[in-house]
Amino acid sequence: MSGRRRCITGDPDWDRISAGWGTYEDNGARELGVWIGKPFDQQPASIGNGTMVAFRAHSWEAVDDFNAAALSHGGGCEGAPGLRLHYNPDFYAAYVRDPDGNKLAVVCRGFRQRP
Repeated sequence: MSGRRRCITGDPDWDRISAGWGTYEDNGARELGVWIGKPFDQQPASIGNGTMVAFRAHSWEAVDDFNAAALSHGGGCEGAPGLRLHYNPDFYAAYVRDPDGNKLAVVCRGFRQRP
């Protein structure tokens, strides 16, 4: 991507199977990038497997509300709202699939417990 820097997370496993361009600073606390990589489940990439759109939220409540709205409109759960300590101690996220099978995520950073 012209004019964008390569994002390096410092996680050798992640950086080996994926590549991102954009902003990745403060251990991901400031992140806005486009990422490509191998699907986590090692299956061939397809709609919603190897592709995901992620949104940033400013509160855990917003993550919870996103998840509830997605599920109430026909989406499927791919990871209930919660801390993902394997990513970072303040990585609170929810993952869903929309009715067409696309994977979506919403992430809040900056808190380690419910405010």
